[in-house]
Amino acid sequence: MTSRAYAQLKSDIISGRLQPGRKLKIEELRRQYDVGTSPIREALSLLTSDHFVERIDQRGFRVSNVSEAEFAELLKTRCWLEERALRESIANGTTQWEEQVVLANYRLSRIPRSESKDHFVANAEWEATHKLFHMALISQCGSSLLLKFCDQLYDQNIRYRQLSGSKAYPSRDVAEEHNSICDAVLARDADLAAQLLVSHYNNTSKFVRRELSN
Repeated sequence: MTSRAYAQLKSDIISGRLQPGRKLKIEELRRQYDVGTSPIREALSLLTSDHFVERIDQRGFRVSNVSEAEFAELLKTRCWLEERALRESIANGTTQWEEQVVLANYRLSRIPRSESKDHFVANAEWEATHKLFHMALISQCGSSLLLKFCDQLYDQNIRYRQLSGSKAYPSRDVAEEHNSICDAVLARDADLAAQLLVSHYNNTSKFVRRELSN
């Protein structure tokens, strides 16, 4: 029950359904997610460790706020770690790993970014497959700790990216950015692959920072 509450709360925070700064009342959450008080409290404690939730002294919990400063730190750390992980994966990766990267990119290319053609509606299936592609890129880095950190930072980044989705979506060819990264990986060009990956993240950051400054 705790795992289910944790997963649902985390998903709603990342997607923005539970907005930054919102107070999380135990009784409301218990009814909303149809679980007991103890699993909700335990899930909130776990999410506090993950920095998705903040404890308000003795007054309960709230969704962690977002800020330009925190996003800048998140982006910088993510670029540092994933560049290292990507370079190690290119150095160590097997033919099977290459096939996994190609397959992950192909599956992602078959899923629409938005659920609606008229306006942007985040597609949960695309989001899940997008994460699989990026984690496949670095999966052969040889460090389970590094992969864990990258996984956590990825989830934190999605929460920020959701702020800018409706504006970034129409103006970017994200699929082509992914294709370019994939091609560089297959060519075993670590410098180019790392450059393209960091550029990919920086392209997103421009839209996020614009929203945060409004």
